Amino acid sequence: MRISVFGLGYVGAVSAACLAAEGHQVIGVDVNSTKVDLINEGVSPIVEEGIAEMTSRVVREGRLRATSSVTDAIARSDISLVCVGTPSNDNGSLKLDYVERVSRQIGEALASKAEKHTVVMRSTMLPGTIESLVRPTLEDASGKKDGADFHLCVNPEFLREGSSIKDFYSPPFTLIGADSDSAAETLRELYWKIDAPIFTISVKAAEMVKYACNCFHGLKVAFANEIGNICKESGIDSHEVMDVFVQDSKLNLSPYYLKPGFAFGGSCLPKDLRALSYRARQLDVPVPVLEATLQSNLLQIERAVTMINKTGKKKIGFLGFAFKAGTDDLRESPIIAVIEKMIGKGFDVRLYDKEVSLARLVGANKQYIEQEIPHIARIMSASIDDVIDNSDVIVIGNHDPEFSKVARGRLDGKIVIDLVRVNRNQKSEIGYSGICW
Repeated sequence: MRISVFGLGYVGAVSAACLAAEGHQVIGVDVNSTKVDLINEGVSPIVEEGIAEMTSRVVREGRLRATSSVTDAIARSDISLVCVGTPSNDNGSLKLDYVERVSRQIGEALASKAEKHTVVMRSTMLPGTIESLVRPTLEDASGKKDGADFHLCVNPEFLREGSSIKDFYSPPFTLIGADSDSAAETLRELYWKIDAPIFTISVKAAEMVKYACNCFHGLKVAFANEIGNICKESGIDSHEVMDVFVQDSKLNLSPYYLKPGFAFGGSCLPKDLRALSYRARQLDVPVPVLEATLQSNLLQIERAVTMINKTGKKKIGFLGFAFKAGTDDLRESPIIAVIEKMIGKGFDVRLYDKEVSLARLVGANKQYIEQEIPHIARIMSASIDDVIDNSDVIVIGNHDPEFSKVARGRLDGKIVIDLVRVNRNQKSEIGYSGICW
């Protein structure tokens, strides 16, 4: 392919050299004449293992050159990768001046180009930036329309300094954000040799994936450091602890707990977070991540309460209120917290959970139900239909399969609030709202 790469900083220089090494014809573009001259001399503008030799070779072989002319680069390429910086402003917002400027320059160059061009944003930008800034700037400057006259995609990079060439050729996945299949096809062809799965998702979702990844990496470092600090003050080798911790790929390093939904509960997680946070205070070790985890969990409970309040309805039915489907365990069930708030606010509440109904008769939680939450036991219904018939709002509280039809069905003007996404791909629509989808 004929490719132009805008921005010859870290991401741009690595992307340009690697793509040229793959056999593509690549033109690097930068406003900095020093970087342009270095590339044309076969010298990498960045320091990175292996990049000096690769840059020298692909320039010598005629597959990579650089220019300051946007018009020349667009005329001599079919696809443009935008890798300009998006640094922070003093208030934490992104400085998008470079993105806006290069989008306008590319748009102006596209105005006089007859062939359809593909513009690919690799710069890290918050969700909605393509929609609110890049697309309108390109369309205004070119007088053309995205989809009809040119294609616009997002292709976030996941390159780590120090191992960027290895990461380019062996990423965890290749991510394409495109709102049409034709827009994504060029990028799929570009990366077909890369040994990694290719995921094609919407533009906004792709913009968000990059932030989800980087914020999680930061969270993991902070979490490990807090555990390490507690270990240090307790006379424990933290590496011995975490070396075992990372061996658990069923729970610790897995998708299991990374499913957006309702708050956590049960007999373990809340108790253990409180206990370790208390021990840290005894040791005078600040643990803001651990403490914020409990605070964030409470906020998710409040979010559910707010969603119910906003319906303006007073007759509320809850389907599933054990903290996990298939159990009768009500200990620290976050649904119970929501139910009690609704009762306290004077709402007419009905409940159904087949496992809890059974536990009320013979289960280990019988005494807990009768002594600790007798007001809740009195409003339990014997069937799903009874809850639906006597409620205006239906709240789904756990993943019991018998609730899936309720989430899918239009219930004669009733509102369904789903806290767990009982049907995997169901999205919020009229009459159905997910707590965070």
